[in-house]
Amino acid sequence: MKGPPHVRIAWWSETWEKIAPRCAYWACGYARSRWRRMRRRKRGTRLEGKWYCRPECLERGLADVMRRARASPRPGARLAHRVPLGLLLLSRQELTAVQLKMALEAQRVAGVRKIGEWLQQLGFASEAQITAALARQWSCPVLRNSSEALGASRFSEVPLRLLETFQMIPVQFVESTATLVIAFSEGIDYTLLYAVEQMLGCHTVPCLVCPSVLQLSLRALAQRRGPGDVVFDRTEEGGECAQIIGNYTAKVRAQEVRLASCGEYFWVRLERLGQTSVNLVLRAPAHNLSILTASSKPMAAPTLSSLA
Repeated sequence: MKGPPHVRIAWWSETWEKIAPRCAYWACGYARSRWRRMRRRKRGTRLEGKWYCRPECLERGLADVMRRARASPRPGARLAHRVPLGLLLLSRQELTAVQLKMALEAQRVAGVRKIGEWLQQLGFASEAQITAALARQWSCPVLRNSSEALGASRFSEVPLRLLETFQMIPVQFVESTATLVIAFSEGIDYTLLYAVEQMLGCHTVPCLVCPSVLQLSLRALAQRRGPGDVVFDRTEEGGECAQIIGNYTAKVRAQEVRLASCGEYFWVRLERLGQTSVNLVLRAPAHNLSILTASSKPMAAPTLSSLA
C-alpha cells in the first residue's frame, strides 16, 4: 500500500475492521486485541448491522434492541379517518337506517363484538357484503380465491402464530419483484406489514378476504406446515427473552439475528449460511419490558483461559 502515512493507516484500520470486526458490546474484553478478534470472527453474530463476538455479548445487544422496540410508540396500524362501516353500507343502499339503528343498539347493550358481526347475526348483511365494505374502508381489493388456494404457495416464512394472532395469511409471492401479497380479514395492520418487510427483505401488498375463508385456510396451512417455528408463550422476565435468543443463536450457529416487535410478541429470525432460517416467537409480558436491560447481570471480565 503506497501513499502518505495517514492514508496507509486509514487503509490498514479499515482492512482490519473487515477481517477482524470489533464487538459492538462496549465492555467486551475480546475487543481489545485484533488478533483475538480475528480468531473469533467466524463465531460471531450480526444484529442490526453490528457484530457481536459471543452469545453473552449478543444478549446485551438484544436486550437493548428489544427495550427500544417496545418503548417506541407503535405507529397507527388502523386508519382513524375511515368512514364507519354502517354508513358505507347505508350509502350503498345495502342497509336501511332502521336496521343500522337496531344493530348499533344491540352492540351498545352487549358491549362486545364489532358492528359487522352484529349486522351478520341479525341477518341484515352477508359476510361478503361486510368484507366488501371493509375493503372500501381500507381502499384495497377483495380476494375471492377459495380457501384451498390461500397459503398454498411455497412462501411460508411468516410464523404461524403471528398469522393466527393477526388474522392474516400469505397469498402469493412474486419472485421477480420480491412482492408478498398478504390477505387480512379484520382490517389491515400496516405496522405488521412493515415488520414483515424488514424481516424478510421484501415488499408487501395487502388485501382482504372473508373471515370464514381465512379460518379454513389457516387450519389447512397449519396441517401442511406441521411443527417448525419455536414459540415461547411464557417468559418470567424481560431479560429471559434475550437469553433464550442468545442460546438458540449459539445452538443453530446463526450468522445474523433479525428482530421485530409484533404486538405482544417478538418475532426473531435466525439466519444461517446455506441452511433454512429458524423463527422464534416470544411473548414479552408488558410489565416486564422496563427491565429488559436491568435484568441482565454485568458480564465478568474474561480470564486468560477464556480468551483462547
